[in-house]
Amino acid sequence: MRTRILVAALAVAGLFAALMLSRSVPVHGASSAMTPTWDRAAAAHYLDQRETWWQVWPRAQKDHGTVCISCHTQVPYAMARPALRRELGETTLSAPEQAMLASVEQRVTNWREMTPFYTDEKNGPGKTLEAHNTEAVLNAIILSSFDQWLGHLRPVTEAAFANAWALQESSGPLAGSWTWQNFHLGPWEGDESGYQTSALLLIQGRLAPGGYAKRRDVAPHLNQLRAYLQRGYEVQPLLNKLYVLWASGSDHDLLNTAQRKALVGALAGKQQADGGWNSSSLDPYTRKDGSPIPTASDGYATGLAIVALESAGTNPRDPVLQRAVTWLKTHQNPDGTWTAESINKHRNADTDPALFMTDAATAYAVLALDHAN
Repeated sequence: MRTRILVAALAVAGLFAALMLSRSVPVHGASSAMTPTWDRAAAAHYLDQRETWWQVWPRAQKDHGTVCISCHTQVPYAMARPALRRELGETTLSAPEQAMLASVEQRVTNWREMTPFYTDEKNGPGKTLEAHNTEAVLNAIILSSFDQWLGHLRPVTEAAFANAWALQESSGPLAGSWTWQNFHLGPWEGDESGYQTSALLLIQGRLAPGGYAKRRDVAPHLNQLRAYLQRGYEVQPLLNKLYVLWASGSDHDLLNTAQRKALVGALAGKQQADGGWNSSSLDPYTRKDGSPIPTASDGYATGLAIVALESAGTNPRDPVLQRAVTWLKTHQNPDGTWTAESINKHRNADTDPALFMTDAATAYAVLALDHAN
């Protein structure tokens, strides 16, 4: 099975290289190299090596030689790595990206044969449904992010969207959304996680190439998804509302003027003195081990806030936005990362799982700075 994934990865790489040869790729010129504002190559190296680690981590190995999707490492990587490719003038996918896409595509192509990442038998009642739904949504987000870079929607991505739409709830409190993976671990496997990821899928559906969002078989699903986000908006923590602000850039009817103004004002009120944001101030939590909650600005909260503000059309000269961008540019670590800590418990800094939040923080910071360029 690993051989099949490698062959598929090489095919993806060949397709990408052929397409890139036919289009203009902006390359980092001498002038920008002389006045760097942040280290793009270091960020790319960090994200690539973390993706490589994830692909061989024993706990991430799944059936048919595939790899589990992670909301903290793979999904942000899939969204941010194309931006770095453009920034660095790369003409091919990195090897970790090829392998990730090949695994996702294999699971989508053979969807009915694949065992969900978690099951009722091994993980408790309801986990099969949760895992099946969550994977379907994340597959579509990952593949659509790639296809936006290619400039056209591939059949495998259409199939991924179709799998997600087939599992979309049609009635009840979750109508328009999905029963989400819930291990009571924030921010991606908790009680509120399905809401923010639903917003991400709305973004991907609206931005998918080839007029996908306007198709008669697709528009009703996107409208139901928008209605779900609107129904639940007022009771969401500020963190989740930022995902809706982000989505409002591609779905202009998602928020009304008053909601947008109130949200931007609330976000400005949470900005810290150094210009960044702290995750705990956007969604207050208590760690399961009772350890102290980090209060410093972090890359995840700050990157997300900037992406949301930029996507919603905030003026680049807005003082709140300018201070936040400056924070990102001055808080990248020598290894290319922006840091964030687990909201669930204190983790030993010497372990790979301790970097999960840093994986997301680095990817979100890249997205934010790419938008700011």
